[in-house]
Amino acid sequence: MTGAQRPTLEAVARRAGVSRATVSRVVNGSTTVAEPIQEAVRQAVAELGYVPNLAARTLVTQRTDSIALVMPEEATRVFSDDQVFPGIIRGAAQELEAADKQLVLMLAGSPAGHERVARYTTGRHVDGVLFASLHGADPLPGRLAALGIPVVCSGRPLDGADVPYIDVDQVGGVTRAVRHLIDSGRRRIATIAGPQDMVAGIERLAGYRDTVAAAGLPEMVAVGDFTRESGAAAMRELLAAHPDLDAVFAASDLMAHAALRTLREAGRRVPEDVAVIGFDDIETAAYTDPPLTTVRQPIVELGRQGTRLLLRLAAGEQVEPALILPTELIIRESA
Repeated sequence: MTGAQRPTLEAVARRAGVSRATVSRVVNGSTTVAEPIQEAVRQAVAELGYVPNLAARTLVTQRTDSIALVMPEEATRVFSDDQVFPGIIRGAAQELEAADKQLVLMLAGSPAGHERVARYTTGRHVDGVLFASLHGADPLPGRLAALGIPVVCSGRPLDGADVPYIDVDQVGGVTRAVRHLIDSGRRRIATIAGPQDMVAGIERLAGYRDTVAAAGLPEMVAVGDFTRESGAAAMRELLAAHPDLDAVFAASDLMAHAALRTLREAGRRVPEDVAVIGFDDIETAAYTDPPLTTVRQPIVELGRQGTRLLLRLAAGEQVEPALILPTELIIRESA
């Protein structure tokens, strides 16, 4: 159909037998029109193939029917082989598709990126913002929420901002993992911790420390950044400082993958000499050598539930201040 033949609001009004203003109210989501009239307008829209003007609809409803998923990461990190980020994106996209809304993916891995996100979101180009992978006491979620923009964070905001957030049971998952190592007779349990400017890294390290302390065992800590490269470097650091270690909890599966390879290169057998447990249960965890014991977190569901929480907030509903999803220890041959 050409532009000249495109159905107009007036044509829909004639087909439905109502005024142009009534059609406008119906297609813009007004609930003030009686249901039989709404049905007549919807039928006319379908028969004529009328497509509403989205810009005009936004002016009328003050809604864009889109949300921003903001990741304060570099593009190389978001689109790496770390399945956490694609999983969150997939979950958010699934939930928005079901709600007939759009996803705007924004990366904010630099100060300039942060300002770009601030300009875009404060300009009301989206109906709300879901933040993932916050680093440090990032002020942006609290700044946007103070302006009345619906905001949900994936992970507790470290600056104490009063913003609803969704997370997984980080500490509980780590506690089960380290208890499994202790119950299997391991007594020299090290950890490759995640970055300490992220709530996941902080809470996974806290879970490890609390559990070994409760068992009267020593701490052995090296810090990575959830990447394979950092996992390998941390594993070499731990072997040099604690050559008699007999188990490792790595705060991500990618770091655990690297630990397995580094231990093999050092002549250590897994699990006979050193048991290894990761966190995330990414797809490749079941195919390492040996298959990796890990803490499963519902990554896609994290994106889905976070988006659902944001849509409720954007609709003016009262929402819970925090939603914590369960984790599960998946036992395989590495521990």
